Amino acid sequence: MRVTVKLFAGLRERAGWKERELDGVERVSDVWPALELGDEPKGLLYAVNRGYADLDRRLADGDEVALIPPVSGGAFRLGTEPLSLDAAVDEVRSDEAGAIATFIGTTRLQSRGRTVLHLDYEAYEEMAEQVMAEIATELKTRYDVCEIAIHHRTGPVEIGEASVVIAVSAPHRQDALAACKDAIDTLKERVPLWKKEFYEGGEEWIGRGS
Repeated sequence: MRVTVKLFAGLRERAGWKERELDGVERVSDVWPALELGDEPKGLLYAVNRGYADLDRRLADGDEVALIPPVSGGAFRLGTEPLSLDAAVDEVRSDEAGAIATFIGTTRLQSRGRTVLHLDYEAYEEMAEQVMAEIATELKTRYDVCEIAIHHRTGPVEIGEASVVIAVSAPHRQDALAACKDAIDTLKERVPLWKKEFYEGGEEWIGRGS
């Protein structure tokens, strides 16, 4: 049996490759040992055919297995172009809405006591937008909201530029504000998207919840 394995961010750099085929694995738990990359990173997640999977998930011939490092943290959109708050707001406008809450995440100059030069975001794009849509669906079950838009940059993001824009419309401001906060918190935990911080004197992949 043969599966395709994909690596991202720090794991990709550690292995020296992004994608390869792997033979002789029956379950998700067999994948990491078969790669012979040393100790398994804490917080590593797995996705099979673009959906998160448990370690005991059985694999089938031709499956795609993505190894998801701890997540850093869009209609649901990824792209290299600068983000527009107005575009996100326009996507969630509704005659039923009495409020639109927004969030903009920007690149700051100082982080962890270091001077940042710029950030670089990498995503498992085929899965990231799907997970964003799942988050929006879940938020609509918890809050009385009309529409949700999540836009996220990939590639280089300079100081002062927006890396993520979220807009949520709702009949009442309480739900709009709460859902907007929940959206960014959940995005950072679940969406397979990572950032590398380039600072004076070095660079570092930043993990989940950053």
